[in-house]
Amino acid sequence: MLQKATFAGGCFWCMVTPFEDLPGIHGIVSGYMGGHLENPTYEEVKKGSTGHYEVVQITFDDEVFPYRKLLDLYWPQIDPTDAD
Repeated sequence: MLQKATFAGGCFWCMVTPFEDLPGIHGIVSGYMGGHLENPTYEEVKKGSTGHYEVVQITFDDEVFPYRKLLDLYWPQIDPTDAD
């Protein structure tokens, strides 16, 4: 069954590569989450004044690639002590 998971981790471009081309991963979309400005541009978000976080939303087949495996790939990619 297809599921979706959304992860923040700094630069969303860096968050795409670890999940690409894996069996059971059906799509990766980068974008922004949170914040107070509607439809911000990349430049506005990068300045840090909108309150948004860069995120990736991953569509995955949990029977082929369970959520736990997503977490196993996600945690080594980020610094959880960094607010950005």
